[in-house]
Amino acid sequence: MAPARPEPPDPHESRDTRGIVDPAGLLTRVRFRRHPPAEPLRHWVETYWLIDWDLPEPYASHIVPHPSVNLTFQWDEDEGPPYAEVTGIPLGLYTRKLTGRGRVCGVKFRPGGFRPYAPGRPAGHWTGRVESAGTVFPAATPERARSVVTAPTDTDRRTALDTFLLSLAPAPDPQADLAMDLVRHIRADRSVRRVTDIAPDLSVRALQRLFSGYVGVPPKWVILRYRIHEALEHAGTRQDVDWAALAADLGYADQAHLIRDFTRTVGVPPTTYATTSTGTAS
Repeated sequence: MAPARPEPPDPHESRDTRGIVDPAGLLTRVRFRRHPPAEPLRHWVETYWLIDWDLPEPYASHIVPHPSVNLTFQWDEDEGPPYAEVTGIPLGLYTRKLTGRGRVCGVKFRPGGFRPYAPGRPAGHWTGRVESAGTVFPAATPERARSVVTAPTDTDRRTALDTFLLSLAPAPDPQADLAMDLVRHIRADRSVRRVTDIAPDLSVRALQRLFSGYVGVPPKWVILRYRIHEALEHAGTRQDVDWAALAADLGYADQAHLIRDFTRTVGVPPTTYATTSTGTAS
């Protein structure tokens, strides 16, 4: 596999590394980029993410997952031909071992945005699962995967992803729109600390049904996950974090609850992570 040709920086490319455990460690080993999808797709798709690597020794990357389903076209050169997968929301820390040379071209759907592409099953069906993309999208053949991952430039790969997704044309779904709006609200508004804060006009039971059918995880899980992402970002960039103040700011009852959730999710206490992390890339 020939390395991708360098291109000028994309002004729309996101530098957000939220959710990546030790992003500096990852970014010293791989080329990681995010690019926007075509305009008509942005209602359902949050971003495309592209990774290339050529490693002299194996490296394990760790991600605190977002509440999103991902479609990926992949090629691990030493393992076999290119392939495509659908990855539901992992409930725990997601670990991917990178070896040799490889490439991933990923589609990160907005939370709630995947259901219109796979309307036959509730989003919760995919949670914790990794399945061949062909079970959802018959056009996601090995030949299609090869055409995406061997495209010579980022622009070509983005075009290949756009072409694939634009051919699917999901039907409008007001419930998916509502789910996406509510998750955006949770992510942006720190005052959302309880399920009852999300949408006062909806009952807790109605919210749970909506999130089970269209997001794949409970609303409380989404609230806590975004708060852990914020705590991870603080721990990875600063060693003088006031954990008690941050816990209160994020809506935790006390510092102990934040430390317990962080440790259970990331695998180490936040103070240990803050001490050992090499920080985020600029």
